[in-house]
Amino acid sequence: MLSQFIGTDKGRMLGELNYPFPEGTHAIGRLDYESEGLLLLTTNKKVTRLLFQGEVPHKRSYLVQVRGIVTEETLLQLQSGIAIRVKGGVDYTTAPCQVQLAQAPQGLPELPHDLNPYVKSSWLRIVLTEGKFHQVRKMVRSVNHRCLRLVRVAIEDIDLDLQNQPPGTVREIEESAFFSQLCINNW
Repeated sequence: MLSQFIGTDKGRMLGELNYPFPEGTHAIGRLDYESEGLLLLTTNKKVTRLLFQGEVPHKRSYLVQVRGIVTEETLLQLQSGIAIRVKGGVDYTTAPCQVQLAQAPQGLPELPHDLNPYVKSSWLRIVLTEGKFHQVRKMVRSVNHRCLRLVRVAIEDIDLDLQNQPPGTVREIEESAFFSQLCINNW
């Protein structure tokens, strides 16, 4: 599903969900078409600017399935910052981040490669405070692991409940809890 309500691209969009979104609802940030997970929606444009264009960085947590077995050396490379190519063909070194091995998440629908016993893979939990275009995919590719699956599971303290919230569902959060979980003070 595309993380937008209208557009010229073919594919399912947010407006097709069975939910009465208020007028002016928009996504805070985006997920690319091949990614899954938590997408925050709001009618407040100030929140969008605060989270993704503000001075204070906000944590985004991902579960990432990669082809192959990830070594401790590779984890250290990812944690300390790694060179990736960004817009304009420029090399960019990512900021240090949290990376650790993770268990396969419970509650995600299986994909065809999940059923192939010959595809060895590892799951990582990556926590970033920056968000360059396709950054996570580029980071794991830089250490010779192809990204098989990318699931955003949290933004600050707002977590995706994989066990109880299937893909395509909407969960409302009270405004005070929303700002508290985003670690936004004095809103």
